[in-house]
Amino acid sequence: MDAKKSFCEVNDLTDAAEALRAIRHQIHRHPELAYEEVETGALVAQKLREWGYEVTTGVGKTGVVGTLKAGDGKRSIGIRADMDALPIVEETGLPYASQHPGKMHACGHDGHTTMLLGAAQYLANTRRFSGTVHLYFQPAEEHGVNSGARAMIEDGLFERFPCDAVFGMHNHPGMPPGTFLFRDGPFMSAGDKVFITIKGVGGHAARPHLTVDPVVAAASVVMALQTVVARNIDPTEPAVVTVGVLQAGTANNVISNSAKLELSVRSFSPAVREKLRQRITELVHDQAKSYGASAEIEYIMGYPVVVNSERETEFAIQVAQELVGPDKVVPHTGLLMGSEDFAYMLQQRPGCFLRLGNGEGEDGCMVHNPGYDFNDKNLPIGAAYWARLVERFLEP
Repeated sequence: MDAKKSFCEVNDLTDAAEALRAIRHQIHRHPELAYEEVETGALVAQKLREWGYEVTTGVGKTGVVGTLKAGDGKRSIGIRADMDALPIVEETGLPYASQHPGKMHACGHDGHTTMLLGAAQYLANTRRFSGTVHLYFQPAEEHGVNSGARAMIEDGLFERFPCDAVFGMHNHPGMPPGTFLFRDGPFMSAGDKVFITIKGVGGHAARPHLTVDPVVAAASVVMALQTVVARNIDPTEPAVVTVGVLQAGTANNVISNSAKLELSVRSFSPAVREKLRQRITELVHDQAKSYGASAEIEYIMGYPVVVNSERETEFAIQVAQELVGPDKVVPHTGLLMGSEDFAYMLQQRPGCFLRLGNGEGEDGCMVHNPGYDFNDKNLPIGAAYWARLVERFLEP
């Protein structure tokens, strides 16, 4: 980097912090679930048009893409922010809490969208780059299957709005705000879902010998599943099998006809992912059969592993170190067992998915929690990071 050249600093976004908070709080008040981001998308499109972007709506159903060109540079960059909320009842008690019962921005997508909007305005005002910027405002990251990233890609995202590299960011509770976390190679796990129905023969609780109790079979399945990782997967390979749902019966004197289980399965390698699928399927069928019951299994392969490319990750790390200093950058953080549909974009283009600390202690409430809130301290920091990343990537 030429030391004489000037790139975006956090202080350049300080004056915009209050306006960014207002935007973020507006989005937070009006959360929209996957593929329902009509109001959010309209706000994004309006702001981008005001700032001089070429705007395309309806990409991947409710996605929005803003395009800005400057100079005669031939390179292009894509930056993605997710817009959707979660089906959670908010319990923050904040003055800008959700006005839509049962819907909440409990993962910080309101902050992600606002940070990218902050960068968009700054870049439009300064235009200290040469090339093309595509801002991908994505729907339905929380959908789990048929996600927004996949929908935008299938709608021709990278053919219509091509980029040489793509970048994305997520907040990270448990680390101080303004702290950037990176990891090249595999970073976040593949996430699969398993829906199981154990079918038995219901009857009176006083005559269990005349029934086939699916609850007992389901309980055995739950315990047996605890051995899948411990006794089938190499201990050096990260993997998780969690039973998140176990439902059966409606009364204490009735043995139900069926029991339902839902699993979350996480892994980092294709071989481990397939081994988990094989062993879970075999084990569930065999356990149910051993109790005289049967099992139906719907095994859904969800988001793939997030794999950051080495060169783009090193570049992203360098930009963060320039912006906030090496002390606030973790260049090789640990693996994360959460999943993220940005993985689909990284399968199409080289790039980097990074994390930004959202706070510690009381300020570090875990995502997907009814008490969570995005940390507004990060708005100018994240916006400045995206702006500087663009300026450095498309340096004249």
